[in-house]
Amino acid sequence: MQPSGFTLKRAKDACNQFSIGKTTLYAWQAAGLLTPGIQLGARSVAWPAHELDAIAAARIAGKSEDEIRALVRDLVAARTQADKLAA
Repeated sequence: MQPSGFTLKRAKDACNQFSIGKTTLYAWQAAGLLTPGIQLGARSVAWPAHELDAIAAARIAGKSEDEIRALVRDLVAARTQADKLAA
């Protein structure tokens, strides 16, 4: 999924997208089922919307946890190319 304007979602919005609480959000992140948040400040973190959308689509498609972990690894690796996509 291609980034569209690099929209970032804070934890509350990410939780709402998946209908989960913050504890589950961070548990998914620790388990490799969610990309790590991007630190915006000392106490502020957000996730790229296109990454959350890709993970939601994988869950809707019934992908296994191992398949979602592989997707998460790919999404994190793609972050290194984000500056080229914005140019």
